[in-house]
Amino acid sequence: MSNMTTHSPGWAPNPCGARRRRKDRVATILGMIAAAILVLVLTSILWTLLSRGIVGLSASALFKPMGPPGSGGGLANAILGSVIQTTLALAMATPLGLGCGIYLSEYGSRQNRFASCVRFVSDVLMSVPSILVGLFVYQVLVAPFGHFSALAGSVALAILAVPIIVRTTEDMLRLVPVAMREAGAALGATRWRVTLFLCLRSAKTGVLTGILLALARVSGETAPLLFTSLGNQNWSFSLNHPMASLPVTIYQYAGASYDDWVQLAWAGALLVTLGVLAINIAVRFSARRG
Repeated sequence: MSNMTTHSPGWAPNPCGARRRRKDRVATILGMIAAAILVLVLTSILWTLLSRGIVGLSASALFKPMGPPGSGGGLANAILGSVIQTTLALAMATPLGLGCGIYLSEYGSRQNRFASCVRFVSDVLMSVPSILVGLFVYQVLVAPFGHFSALAGSVALAILAVPIIVRTTEDMLRLVPVAMREAGAALGATRWRVTLFLCLRSAKTGVLTGILLALARVSGETAPLLFTSLGNQNWSFSLNHPMASLPVTIYQYAGASYDDWVQLAWAGALLVTLGVLAINIAVRFSARRG
């Protein structure tokens, strides 16, 4: 009996299939390598921040205001200033971004020239360098009045946050089924009621995600605040005066020749990173619940 392999009639090896499988393996391996490099870079950054920043996290750093070198000062006024300015920026950007996103989704069709112009401006603002926004706000709100202010810093951060909220709101509302809008109209509800009480409520998880992403985007910005709120070594609660912020303090302290200031800069960088990480975790959690 001969040792021969029998095949069905008409069978022949498929070189194209083997070539596709090889390409698929190569692409998979390259993707895994890219993912590993990304995780390695992120891990190294986090490890550097933890190893250098956790040493400077103390009660004085969290509860004492900034002070001269060697005085044992902290970052309390900078932390509070960042919270005040980002909260005010989000309070200004959220209604404007929601309103613009609702208009583009519900009333601004692709054939509407004004809506197309608004959409184009929003996309440009999303990609514009933050330092240009700071220079613009400086010319509008700082130079004419002759002094820096926390209000100007909040306006600059709000301008950076608006396009993110606009794009997210528009995209989330477009995912709401048309049948839901038709059902609301069939019950006699006006269009604005359908938009606010049906569509927006259905897309609230995605809209909230966009707001939190905008918050994460502006919470670590430094360049706009250098031209607007500048900074303050003391406690400041007035929006018409310079106010300290954590990113600007990190920028100032990191290049100093004093060891305690450099240590506080690392501690501040760790705080900003942990804050952004907490916001992203909240975004993931809210999206998963939705």
